[in-house]
Amino acid sequence: MQKEQTAAPEHLGGFDIIIVGAGHAGVEAAWAAAKLGVSVGLFTLTLDGIANMPCNPSIGGTAKGHLVREIDAMGGVMGIAADANTLQSRMLNRGKGPAVHSLRAQIDRVAYHRWVKGFLEKYENLSIKQAEVARLQIRDGKVCGVITRLNGQYDAKAVVLCTGTNLGGKIFVGSASVKTGPDGQPAADALVDSLKAAGLPLRRFKTGTPARVHRRSIDFSVLERQPGEEPPEPFSFLTPEGGVKNQVDCHIAFTNPDTHRVILDNLHRSPLYGGAIEGIGPRYCPSIEDKVVRFSDKERHQVFVEPCGLDTEEMYLQGMSSSLPEQVQNEMYHTVKGFEHLEIMRPAYAIEYECIDPLALWPTLETRAVEGLYGAGQFNGTSGYEEAAAQGLLAGLNAARRVLGKEQLVLPRHSSYLGALVDDLVTKGVMDPYRMMTSRSEYRLTLRQDNADERLTPIAREMGLVDDARWQAFQNSMAVKQAEMKRLESTTVRAGQLSEVLEKQGKPPVEKGGPAAELLRRPEVDYDTIAQVIGRGEGVDSRMAGRITTEIKYAGYIARQQRAIKEVKRLEKTRIPEDFDYAPLDGLRLEAREKLAKVRPLDLAQAGRIPGVSPADMAVLSVAVAAACRSKKAEEEK
Repeated sequence: MQKEQTAAPEHLGGFDIIIVGAGHAGVEAAWAAAKLGVSVGLFTLTLDGIANMPCNPSIGGTAKGHLVREIDAMGGVMGIAADANTLQSRMLNRGKGPAVHSLRAQIDRVAYHRWVKGFLEKYENLSIKQAEVARLQIRDGKVCGVITRLNGQYDAKAVVLCTGTNLGGKIFVGSASVKTGPDGQPAADALVDSLKAAGLPLRRFKTGTPARVHRRSIDFSVLERQPGEEPPEPFSFLTPEGGVKNQVDCHIAFTNPDTHRVILDNLHRSPLYGGAIEGIGPRYCPSIEDKVVRFSDKERHQVFVEPCGLDTEEMYLQGMSSSLPEQVQNEMYHTVKGFEHLEIMRPAYAIEYECIDPLALWPTLETRAVEGLYGAGQFNGTSGYEEAAAQGLLAGLNAARRVLGKEQLVLPRHSSYLGALVDDLVTKGVMDPYRMMTSRSEYRLTLRQDNADERLTPIAREMGLVDDARWQAFQNSMAVKQAEMKRLESTTVRAGQLSEVLEKQGKPPVEKGGPAAELLRRPEVDYDTIAQVIGRGEGVDSRMAGRITTEIKYAGYIARQQRAIKEVKRLEKTRIPEDFDYAPLDGLRLEAREKLAKVRPLDLAQAGRIPGVSPADMAVLSVAVAAACRSKKAEEEK
């Protein structure tokens, strides 16, 4: 039998950087790299999948809203694109402290895709290609290009993998399983073997999505209406107040004991429980099957009914993701009040995919095994559009700076939620798809979404991501803030004046007056109350008023966190030599030695965050690192 001959690849040119995948991670990676002036090739399985929202038609949410603001503060795409296509905006956790306030917006998913695609098509230094990357080209441990499924060869100095759930994708609906990506996109199977051959430690994760259903089949009269918040707040620091509008309502339905009975009676038909699915699912976004089993004491679960766009009748049922057979899905949904005649347009499904063990990444998101090869998004073991986009921006930036011979950016965890996300990935690893939450950051009072620009815009400016227009807008905003803080500290408010306003609000009067800033620290006094006495500061909109109020009211707590951050910064200055040998340190426990050798922390601060490294281990390590640094310095001075 004649052996099949493989034709030599056709050389079709090259780019400084190739981005594999054009989901939310790929979009930000391509933009960030192109912004630095290098040539970028963005490869996607289909042009119709650029910035696709295969799961929920929303952006933001608890902690995720913080990430979107951070992306925007660094000049990224997601915040502006979301504002341009917002259907409804709500600030979550208003009843809690400002550290956990998080913006969430319903998005017109098709319009969002078109907006981002158009933005990228017009962007300088960026070429978009519909092609499946099948193999990496690696020479002497460095990536040097890619080969497509159609045998096209493209050279590259760096490659960023943003493969999402398409990499080795396989969907499950009951006993049926199909090798495919989300929304009927192709699965990227060919690349899996190439990544394994390159020495990347891959694993399989799983996620899922609910059904999309027809609007006309829902009885909204029996559902709980969920309007947007007025006035709606934008994501981008560049979008003016009033720049987004609420255009739709969302609704809430509830499962009931009949719904749960249908699920439990058919649990054996779910691939999640039948063993067909090997991948590990997200802990914090369980399927409806998982909810019913794990929270058996609950008589009902919320189902959020969300529009997918203005020009479609599709509705998304957030909270009811499933992999049950279609017939069971029909029966299950029909038990919900208001869903008795529900028409499924796209059935719910679970999807498995390949991703990397993030312990195989440096904090720059470059892989340890292959120089110049970066990962971002679900490829790195995370879940969510926002987590993906934030990593994509960092990976694209660092790939470009590597090509340009410049120092790459490592964001410390006290600087941002993005810094905390990456640090968690590369220091602790993940056992299931990682989701950002405010509780993951020990510095959340200083990492609020309202001050993301103060924290990150100067850094992004230094890195080359922030243009003159955004920088000028940032400086103007900071000037407004500083002037108003100074005015509040120097303006005296009389007790009678303030008490008169408070009494109109049904609040108790104050006994004595004082500086406006001092009075603003009182829990019953907010900025608008003070402004009724002394007027609003010039240029102070509601967003700036909220930021100023938070910083004044929580000044003591913020100062305490800043002192803790100062101590961490001290430890971060003690760098651990790249070739440091942990094996001879008898004072370290075996577990600590193994963990340190695997993670290879950059500094003592990161070493102390590794699970399994105790304070006693850190004491030994600190002495040893100090001795090694003194020895190295002595050798250099000879």
